[in-house]
Amino acid sequence: MQSGGIHAVEIVFLVLLLFVVVFAALARKLQTPYPIVLVVAGLLLSFIPGIPKIALNPDVIFLAVLPPLLYSAAWLTSWRDFKYNLVSILLLAFGLVGFTALGVAETTRWVFRGFDWRLGFVLGAVVATTDAIAATSIAKRLGLPQGIVDILEGESLVNDATGLLALEFAIAMVVNGRVPTMAEGGFRLTYLIGVGLAIGLVVGLIVNWIEHHIDDGPIEIVISILTPYAAYLAADSVRASGVLAVVACGLYVSWKSSEFFSASVRLQTSAVWGSLTFAINGLVFVLMGLQLPYVLAGIREYNLRQLLLYGALFSGIVIVLRLLWMYPGAHLAFVIRKQILHQDNVLPSAKQIFVVGWTGMRGVVALAAAIALPETLADGRPFPERNLIIFLTFSVILATLVLQGLTLPPLIRALGLAGTENNKTEEEEARRIITSTALTHLEEARGQDLPDFDVVYDDIGRRYARRLASLNKENTEDDDMNTKQIDRYRAIIRELLRVERKTAVRLRNEGRINDEVLRRIERELDLSETRMALS
Repeated sequence: MQSGGIHAVEIVFLVLLLFVVVFAALARKLQTPYPIVLVVAGLLLSFIPGIPKIALNPDVIFLAVLPPLLYSAAWLTSWRDFKYNLVSILLLAFGLVGFTALGVAETTRWVFRGFDWRLGFVLGAVVATTDAIAATSIAKRLGLPQGIVDILEGESLVNDATGLLALEFAIAMVVNGRVPTMAEGGFRLTYLIGVGLAIGLVVGLIVNWIEHHIDDGPIEIVISILTPYAAYLAADSVRASGVLAVVACGLYVSWKSSEFFSASVRLQTSAVWGSLTFAINGLVFVLMGLQLPYVLAGIREYNLRQLLLYGALFSGIVIVLRLLWMYPGAHLAFVIRKQILHQDNVLPSAKQIFVVGWTGMRGVVALAAAIALPETLADGRPFPERNLIIFLTFSVILATLVLQGLTLPPLIRALGLAGTENNKTEEEEARRIITSTALTHLEEARGQDLPDFDVVYDDIGRRYARRLASLNKENTEDDDMNTKQIDRYRAIIRELLRVERKTAVRLRNEGRINDEVLRRIERELDLSETRMALS
């Protein structure tokens, strides 16, 4: 019996992965972000008889799925840009989450029968967090201004923690019938953030120390996969924010990775994590679509027309609340950053603010939070309107992900924001400095070497003057070099690659390039070093 159960789980898992591959390929052909296609596909598949019925388990989402996705997102986030946009990010992660929760609490009690402000606050806390996977993928592909992309990524990293904290307070009010005091709320918030960040940094320091003593691809990849779970579970065990612990750990380890990852390990790790996050995201979005039968099963007291009306109405409320916050929130962030922090900051245009407001897409965290609501109150009575809360959350996810996701590309083009800003200028300047530094080092090394190797230095100098066109043996002009000169050629190239990598890290540390540019440069250097090793 146990063997048969495992066999059934394997079949379901393989079928889901097949769905992910097929529909992700379709999304690429349609030039549509794969999260949208996968959710719609899962929704349509849920109506087909014989399709596996899989209920979304909140514990699996929070403990198994969320840590690696957060860690990967934090790893790919530029610390320089995150820090620079921190005020804007916090006003979204804290201010907008609170505004959404309170706004939903106030409006739903007038719109939906059976809701008071406490139930409305529960619903508002559930849907307050955003999932920026689809939004940022669209934004990057269309060349949306980098500042907008940075803010969206930063918001999605932090607001899960604030939304879940608001939900904790909201559930306590409904289940126990008691409203926490301001002092209790402030202490809990401080503890959640402070301890969560501290644990994340401690785990990051430990990982950094371990990585400096290991240079083995498979071992380091396994460590990188274990790291987010270690940070999340350590923080969760002391009731601090596992989300912030993972984010802090990911940002720190990513910042230090240039110091301990070798070229081959970096390439292996990047490939593994790219495939892992794609598979997890794909499974999550398909599963969200497949939840419709479970969502509808517990809400039989409403007819289809009422449900469609409720879903559309509530989705509109959530979208409008975000847009209402965006304009005063953006102006407040500008004032703080300009007047208090003295940043050389420009107030975003009304078009840019609207686009940020339109990218408030909800995802699996919101649905898992809704499903995780307790079924009973402290006195044993059923949790009021629990099934309707789950349905409304599911409706918001579909409306924001599909409607806003599909309309975002034409909206960006219509507003003239496509391709208005990128990292090319910054990256070109960095490459110029790196190449210049390598050439200087080459001339210094030439003065200390034997005259026998002049032909080697001449060849390398010509190649670096042409901006390192190619570094592998097959493309070198080494026809007139003997074996000893070729060996010296490779040794010098490896030394220059080390100088280039060191210069790139220095430029990042000085704030002259961001982490995304550094990763691209490091990837090219890693490939060059790998080609040299194989030649």
